[in-house]
Amino acid sequence: MTERLAPDLATVAAGFGGLLRAAGVPASTERCSRFAAVVALARPVTVTRLYWLARVTLLDRHDQIDVFDRVFASVFGGAEDVAADRGDTAAPKPPPQTRPGARTRASAQPQAGESDVPTPATTVGSPHERDESGRLLVTASVEERLRHKDFAHYTPEELASLRRLVEELRVVAPRRRARRPTAASSGRRLDLRRTLRRSHRTGGDPVRREYRRRRDRPRRIVLLADVSGSMESYSRVYLHLLQGAVRGTGAEAFVMATRLTRLSRALATGHPDVALGRAAEAAPDWSGGTRLGEALKTFLDDFGRRGMARGAVVVIVSDGWERADPSLLGEQMARLERLAHRVVWVNPRSAAESYEPLVGGMAAALPHVDVLVPGHSLHALDDVLAAVRDASRR
Repeated sequence: MTERLAPDLATVAAGFGGLLRAAGVPASTERCSRFAAVVALARPVTVTRLYWLARVTLLDRHDQIDVFDRVFASVFGGAEDVAADRGDTAAPKPPPQTRPGARTRASAQPQAGESDVPTPATTVGSPHERDESGRLLVTASVEERLRHKDFAHYTPEELASLRRLVEELRVVAPRRRARRPTAASSGRRLDLRRTLRRSHRTGGDPVRREYRRRRDRPRRIVLLADVSGSMESYSRVYLHLLQGAVRGTGAEAFVMATRLTRLSRALATGHPDVALGRAAEAAPDWSGGTRLGEALKTFLDDFGRRGMARGAVVVIVSDGWERADPSLLGEQMARLERLAHRVVWVNPRSAAESYEPLVGGMAAALPHVDVLVPGHSLHALDDVLAAVRDASRR
């Protein structure tokens, strides 16, 4: 299986995603890319394992499984429809069967009455399944169940599972053109100084021409998370996202309550639990009041104006509740808008259908925000990551 997919894995994933979209399953380009990356990492050796990798990465709702099974069977399992012999249409749907004779080098010969494919009676995500396939099933079950659930309604056990899922998310910075050119073997811009310097080796004759070009480099990402009492249900989740961004892309992380606290160094070193403990110690006003305007002013005066916010993507995670005068927050947001390339505001309260930005702080900040996203669930985090990765402005 691995040898057949390896030559053009991206094309296969994109084509499979296109078939799913045509059938009504919203398999986005990002999900198809994630599917290709997971297949390249896991290297499945059976159709069953490939099925679960595709289902975990490409689906987000249980009602999409029927269509997904039919499309998967037509692409990877031959023309046979996996739903054809299920009998009761209300029964749970099993994964596609491996074609006869398709045993691979890594699959053992099954005993009589046994099969490499889970039966319909198998409980997805059962804690008794300890093999490799069982671990994939647990991941699929947890993510599928928690994906659309609001973080504020999570149980302690679900928060523990969520932490692992959030830590696996990648915060990708948009690219920008670097100001200083670098040496290049070819191009349109001639590096006259280097060409003349090199001509000294050939008696002043510029036999070899040197070029230079401007390369792309990632923009800086700055994340400011509100850890006041009104954001307590969401601050822990976003702290794990902050840690992944700091350790993965070198982002700068701050928390805000009654004052501003920089956590980049605490989150970048050590074990995750130790780093989070240091972060909590560094912010003594955790779960206190909210003075967003003063905290943002401190950031701009001490860090942003010196270069940290210039041309950066600034992500603010807050519900917009402001204890002080909202006009101060509006003034500082106007300053931030002039410095930053893109301002993303994550407000979990905006997920409610009846939400209106009438709170003083949110109303004052919204005119200076490029994009407002809720980010209240695991599914909504995809919109947050897409807003960070987007290089455009308003």
